[in-house]
Amino acid sequence: MAEQVLSRERFYLEAVLETSNDAVSIINADGVVEFWNEHAETLYGIPSGQIVGKKMNAFFKKEDLKILELLKTHEYVLNIYHQPRPDKHIMISASPIFDEEGNLLGALSIDQDISNIVELNEKLTLTTSELQKIKHQYNEQNLHDPLSVIKGSSAALQAVKALALKVAKTDATVLIQGESGVGKELFAQGIHEASNRKDKPFIAVNCGAIPEALFESEFFGYEKGSFTGADKNGKAGKVEMASTGTLFLDEIGTLPLDMQVKLLRILQEREVYRIGGHSPIDVDIRIIAATNSDLEKLVQLGQFREDLYYRLNVVTLNIPPLRERAEDIPALMDTFIREFSYQYDKEPHEFTEGAMAACAHYGWPGNIRELRNLAERVVIFNDSPTVGLSDLQLLMPHLTEQTRQPKLSLEKDQLEKTRITEALQETYGNKTAAAKKLGISRVSLYKKIKQYGIE
Repeated sequence: MAEQVLSRERFYLEAVLETSNDAVSIINADGVVEFWNEHAETLYGIPSGQIVGKKMNAFFKKEDLKILELLKTHEYVLNIYHQPRPDKHIMISASPIFDEEGNLLGALSIDQDISNIVELNEKLTLTTSELQKIKHQYNEQNLHDPLSVIKGSSAALQAVKALALKVAKTDATVLIQGESGVGKELFAQGIHEASNRKDKPFIAVNCGAIPEALFESEFFGYEKGSFTGADKNGKAGKVEMASTGTLFLDEIGTLPLDMQVKLLRILQEREVYRIGGHSPIDVDIRIIAATNSDLEKLVQLGQFREDLYYRLNVVTLNIPPLRERAEDIPALMDTFIREFSYQYDKEPHEFTEGAMAACAHYGWPGNIRELRNLAERVVIFNDSPTVGLSDLQLLMPHLTEQTRQPKLSLEKDQLEKTRITEALQETYGNKTAAAKKLGISRVSLYKKIKQYGIE
């Protein structure tokens, strides 16, 4: 009867140990394996029938086994990192087994496989190291070329960047001209970063965003108690804040005429008076202005002071619109796609040739800002890893509508070239006869032959 009870208890115990999600092993006081569950078989690749009844150190290096240490130390182990084999990383909990009289019978070990976690951690460490390396390279690149954040390899863009870097080393006033969205402020920041003032303030002021009534206080600041509602301690203006650094005046064409006079005085005298103040404050600033307006035309209309225009127009940078540098679109799109993929924790998308061609043919009235907006919409709404023409039609219908016209024009040109070539062949190169056959003048025929490069 007692033997049946013991047999049943052993059966229950083995059933519990077998259902464990971890590798469970039991050795006796001599280090011989008494129990080896199914998960231990899977983890170590050793069948139970092969190891049970044999010494464990016949399958593992003795010095690598925590469970054998327990036979000497009699100490419990709880959630300790353990590597019994070079290819296995284990979290082990182990316990010595004693009888009722305190005699050592053996030890039990529960091994949890954490190899995948360790490998992932190693990959993460490697990736972090690579990211640090890339970041270092990026910072080094920025150190040598602060305009490297402005993406594009087109000749038009490179020429402007070269001029910007050249003028950055001076304190010359710079006027940046270009349509909305071409990146005028990026150029201004790049010039500042490449200058001797790079460690000093860069203060940006959008002249078009300040109410006319607040222009003076924003630009020049005010002394305490200058007017109702003023800060009791007074306040420094943007010009004063930019001292020793760079003052970037965006949308300079919107500056009111009375403020233009005061800005001209700052450029001439290099000093500023706060509202309510009686003493001048010396300022050492470099001025960079930007506009999407034709300042010369505004001068002619009497809306912009001629003397201020010439003060600002020491060096002019004309930023080309995106439609004039279509070859830069793939690099820009890739940059923005990666930026938003990281931001929204998504895999980067790739554009098909057709989709990228549509982007290249589009006019981009909003320039880089519009392109960036499209990239964000692609990352948010497109679930496929690739972006096709049909996807663009859903996200930005007018983009694909506009690109149809150049395609039709190209098809028409190709048809006309074919007709002229055939007419010349049929008339054995007689241009007068060919022109008559085509129903056009000989002068028109000569122009089209030159246009299409027909020999």
